[in-house]
Amino acid sequence: MQTQPEKSANCKTASLPDYQSLLLAVDSSDHSNHAIREAVELGKRWNTKITGVHVYAAKLHDRRFRQMEGGLPEQFRKEQELERQRDVHDDLITRGLTIITDSYLDQVDNHCQKADLPFARRSLEGKNYRQLVREANSGSYDLLVMGALGLGAVKGSRLGSVCQRVSRRCDIDLLVIKQPDRTLHNGPILVAVDGSAKAWGGLLTALSLAREWEIPVHVVAAFDPYYHYVAFNRIAGVLSEEAGKVFRFQEQEQLHEEIIDSGLAKIYDGHLQVARTLADEHGITITTKLLDGKPHDAIEKYLHRINPSLLVLGKLGVHADTELDIGSNSELLLHNVPCAVLLSQREHRPAIELLASVSTSWTTEAEQCMQRVPSFVRNMARMAILRYAQERGHTVITERIVEEATAKLMPGHAERAMAEIVAAHDAGELKSGSTDNILRWSGEARTLLQTVEDLSLRGNLAMRAEKKARQERSPVVEAQHINAFLDTPQTGSANRLHWQAAALARLARVPEGFMRDSARQHIEEHAARHGHTEITLEIAEQGLTEARKAMERQLQNPGNTP
Repeated sequence: MQTQPEKSANCKTASLPDYQSLLLAVDSSDHSNHAIREAVELGKRWNTKITGVHVYAAKLHDRRFRQMEGGLPEQFRKEQELERQRDVHDDLITRGLTIITDSYLDQVDNHCQKADLPFARRSLEGKNYRQLVREANSGSYDLLVMGALGLGAVKGSRLGSVCQRVSRRCDIDLLVIKQPDRTLHNGPILVAVDGSAKAWGGLLTALSLAREWEIPVHVVAAFDPYYHYVAFNRIAGVLSEEAGKVFRFQEQEQLHEEIIDSGLAKIYDGHLQVARTLADEHGITITTKLLDGKPHDAIEKYLHRINPSLLVLGKLGVHADTELDIGSNSELLLHNVPCAVLLSQREHRPAIELLASVSTSWTTEAEQCMQRVPSFVRNMARMAILRYAQERGHTVITERIVEEATAKLMPGHAERAMAEIVAAHDAGELKSGSTDNILRWSGEARTLLQTVEDLSLRGNLAMRAEKKARQERSPVVEAQHINAFLDTPQTGSANRLHWQAAALARLARVPEGFMRDSARQHIEEHAARHGHTEITLEIAEQGLTEARKAMERQLQNPGNTP
């Protein structure tokens, strides 16, 4: 895709995507003809290149003719006549299907010429859905547009077999046209979100279309609070009295009603808050609605109330596994709803701060635990813990999660490192001595620093940037001060070495200035000589011992350099 929303947790406002290369499947059916008009309408918004494609099956017709030869009248089954019929049929099928395909593509070409859009044509032979999917997934397109039904539609048909098969296998955005007499830009657009990356990507696409078409957007999030109630009552009907005591049925039921169901409501309402924030960033007002019930059923009922021209869904939901081709709710809605459907394959991940603010809470014990973290690294640690919790699906951060995240982020010396940092901070050894010496960080510099995920490495780079700023007598750490360490090749030993937090805390106890700089140099040289790539507290102590010995030698022999 040509315009991808940012995926970094620390990204700026996500840009609204567009479509730069569109594949349009045609077969001269009513749905296909309307798909042409919609594709051209989309193309005019972004000067999109449109490629028309038609798949014909010459080999299939050839096999069928040979299968039917036994049923021909007697006069046509003489060898010479049969060979002549075969030649005539082959010629008619080959040339005839080519002429038909060209006619279909000429139709698209005429529309594109009137709209002054770039056009290309693809004539493919083979099994229709397979060739269409292969072309769509070739890497040349970011959207496939096709009709829900083709020439084989009969009364009562909702979704053709080709469209159904393509929807499972297509790797790019798929727009399925289902109402030949209704234009998409009449609106409104309905978007369903469930917290998945594809749903957020679909929302951004919907916002982009809504801005171009100046139509309203409705965003819904649906969860099922009734499933567990039904499941528990079914279980109750088969449990023996003894099994019921072991299972503690009443307590489990209360747990789900009071905690799990209310927690689900909070999570899905949080999705709507995130959607409003994303829309606000682009000055677009949306209508949101939290729905309860079986998601596909609740969304379909809401859809019938507002009668949208387009439904936008993530092709896969938040619970999808790696082998799934399409989510069950998306597949059911694609089949059932009357309006056009856009299955989104684009992905977007909102900033961790935004997700956490609406879906994550901290227990009192966890907050108290965070108060023991020095204030100068507290925000950094807090965001790292939030990310840790989000990645594991936690919406409530407990003291145990804080401890787990701390151990994960600072393996091996987590508790000792934190204790030393706290002790050094409380003793004033990490302070500069006066507020006049405290450096402020510009927003751009802080954003760059946040791109370093390793906390201890981030702390190391922060100190380097601050020192560089002080050398330049700058009161503010600017982007160039941190960029000096992010962009330059890692050639020197200081750039190769990774300092653990405990080692940094120990170094901070050395008086600032020449002594600390000399100590750091001896520690890093000691680590380099012994082939270490990471400086632990133990290595730091060894380096400091060498530094003290070097100092003693210098005092004993003033004429020698250390």
